[in-house]
Amino acid sequence: MGILMILFTFLGGITLSAQSAINGTFSRKAGTIETTLLTFLTGTMFLAIFILFFGNGNVFAILEVPKWQLTAVFLGVLFLLFIIAAVPKIGVIATNITVIIGQLVIGIVIDNFGWFNSLVIPLDMKRYFALLFMIIALYFIYRGNKRASEETSA
Repeated sequence: MGILMILFTFLGGITLSAQSAINGTFSRKAGTIETTLLTFLTGTMFLAIFILFFGNGNVFAILEVPKWQLTAVFLGVLFLLFIIAAVPKIGVIATNITVIIGQLVIGIVIDNFGWFNSLVIPLDMKRYFALLFMIIALYFIYRGNKRASEETSA
């Protein structure tokens, strides 16, 4: 089952990058907020159909969870808005690596403090260096993108 979850996660990454590229291009014509709305409306329709045929949970459990957990919905909307706005400006790879760095930074903070009832894993030098190397990678990717776009427009 672990290998299957790794495969699903890998495919999720592929679909996220493809979605970012397509939404970024689409937003140039339709607008960032409009593209985000269309993405969520379409996703809602598909998920409603999936729930009808495959759902085995309880949609109404939303009324029973602690209210702070509902912030995840708004965080998802903000995430998509930011992605759709960034891709046309800095490209897919720079956007994705920036997202990954953001995920790692907050993940390290969450682990370090044990927020949201997570496992406490203290921040150490290995993690500092991992973040440093990711930031260096982002710098080189961003500079390469900028150079390529300058050469194309010249």
